[in-house]
Amino acid sequence: MVKKRHDDPVGEGGRTPGIPGVPDIVDLAYDAPPGTPAGLEVLTLAELRERAPEGLLTRPQRLDFHQIVAVDFGSAPHVVDFTAHTLGPGAVLWVRPGQVQQYGDAGALDGTVVLVQPGFLPPGTAVSEAADDPFRPVLWRPAGGDREAVFCAVRHLATDFRTGSHLPPGIHADVLRHLLSVLVLRMTHGSAAASGVPAPAEAFVRFRAAVERGFTTRRRVTDYARELGYAPRTLARATLAAAGVGAKEFIDRRVMLEAKRLLAHSDLPAARISERLGFDDAANFSAFFQHRAGATPGAFRRSLRDHRA
Repeated sequence: MVKKRHDDPVGEGGRTPGIPGVPDIVDLAYDAPPGTPAGLEVLTLAELRERAPEGLLTRPQRLDFHQIVAVDFGSAPHVVDFTAHTLGPGAVLWVRPGQVQQYGDAGALDGTVVLVQPGFLPPGTAVSEAADDPFRPVLWRPAGGDREAVFCAVRHLATDFRTGSHLPPGIHADVLRHLLSVLVLRMTHGSAAASGVPAPAEAFVRFRAAVERGFTTRRRVTDYARELGYAPRTLARATLAAAGVGAKEFIDRRVMLEAKRLLAHSDLPAARISERLGFDDAANFSAFFQHRAGATPGAFRRSLRDHRA
């Protein structure tokens, strides 16, 4: 299913001494079981619990693959990037690569888990773009015909995963790729329609993609405007309409999310995190963090330690 990576959580060799009570993030990398199509795996939540090492699911995990969970029965909390969600019957959870998740009580749930390696869907298509969009909703509770269609697609995918081993590997992978595409399209378009929020303007779509690529080195709206060929006011209006906040606030929120991820789930000192996020010194990073979180980076990390103790 998956395997733990033992390298540095931010991709640099070596580790610094751990902080008591604050566990290193568990970096989970995709590892397809022998005899299964490379790139996709479908299993039940019961099978996931049985195969996961003891205590793994309740620890914070950063995935390098997609995880879709369709819940049939039960109820339990689930945290994704510091936002708590409640999983229940009919809920569909989608955790994307790079996001940090933590199961509350996986034993209280029954359902299906779909694990997908980035690149399994054909690149450059509408389906792969929708799947790889980190701004899509994490949790969706489809109703009526949407719920029937989504769970039917999940069952169909699970059935072909289990019964297609007699097919040539390439044919089996193609069948699963098409079935996954159906599920992705159902989920992305169904959840968008249910939200009632219109599709964002192209200017915002390009802006948020640029922020995702460059937030560790650029935090000025004018830099992104110059790169994308828009006036700063155009980006400001498009971001406010789509995200409900200004363009500068959108950038700062992305920086804060990464800062919280690293403080909560790595043993990097604040000075190293400051460097990682492009601050010129640790004092500026501390002031930025405290202004937005109401606590210093150290206090934020200690509060998590006390909570987990």
